[in-house]
Amino acid sequence: MTPAFEPFEKIALIGIGLIGSSIALNVRAHGLARHIAISSRSDGTLRRAEELGLGDSYHGDAAEAVRDADLVILCVPVGACGAVAEAIAPSLRAGAIVSDVGSVKASIVSQMQPHLPDHVHFVPAHPIAGTEQSGPDAGFAELFQNRWCILTPVQPVDEAAIARLRAFWEACGSTVEEMTAEHHDRVLAIVSHLPHLIAYNIVGTAYDMEEVTQSEVVKYSASGFRDFTRLASSDPTMWRDVFLNNRDATLEVLARFSEDLSVLQRAIRDGKGEQLFDTFTKTRAIRREIIEAGQETAKPNFGRNKPPKKWDDESAS
Repeated sequence: MTPAFEPFEKIALIGIGLIGSSIALNVRAHGLARHIAISSRSDGTLRRAEELGLGDSYHGDAAEAVRDADLVILCVPVGACGAVAEAIAPSLRAGAIVSDVGSVKASIVSQMQPHLPDHVHFVPAHPIAGTEQSGPDAGFAELFQNRWCILTPVQPVDEAAIARLRAFWEACGSTVEEMTAEHHDRVLAIVSHLPHLIAYNIVGTAYDMEEVTQSEVVKYSASGFRDFTRLASSDPTMWRDVFLNNRDATLEVLARFSEDLSVLQRAIRDGKGEQLFDTFTKTRAIRREIIEAGQETAKPNFGRNKPPKKWDDESAS
């Protein structure tokens, strides 16, 4: 935490999965709020959050959790944000900052903004960080370290509220940028949403292939397929809502991807090795740039320790 950061009196986290629990751990570790209120519709999730000591108060009713909070962050699936905003609106204190962590922004703005009173400051946000794990046990304080968090302020803009939320995410370890909700959705469609859709499809195709048994898919999985299964094991509720709420941008980049895939298909069919080589060389450069930007490690196998198996999986890739 930077010395200039002034802690919030009370932060309310609506939803306590991977992102919510990681926020709670950061708030606790860095003293970002004097009181953490946690809300979940699931009694079991709420009890587990209490067992982990993630908050100071625990609420089945989101409206009760946000009462007197000066920062409210919705950590629920994108499709639930509108209903939650409607439920908590009457209990929001004047001057409170209301935000979220969804990976789709235009839909969240259209869902939430009509329900929020004029006396609060609505600053949508998206911490670009995550794993395939979910639930309150999945969180860890380092999740946001050296990762981007994008703010998509809406009109009317309150610069003080934006600066306050920016400082909060920076205190959690993130680098913060601002852009419009529409631009955010187009960017994330290509860097996040499409890769997940492809992963779900590839793993689904392997599952459905009659001539290859599931035991063989597991037994002979090379590194490429393993990494697709990591993406494809992400929370299905969250990703269903992402695709339904970022439909236009996803379909746009999916159409472009399909066109480019057809080009590669023709190159393979026609034996155009030089074209394939040029394409693969270009994509390697993107990988190097991501490593240089500090968003990935250059260590072999993505920095993971190889499992102690008899056969070296990498040799099969």
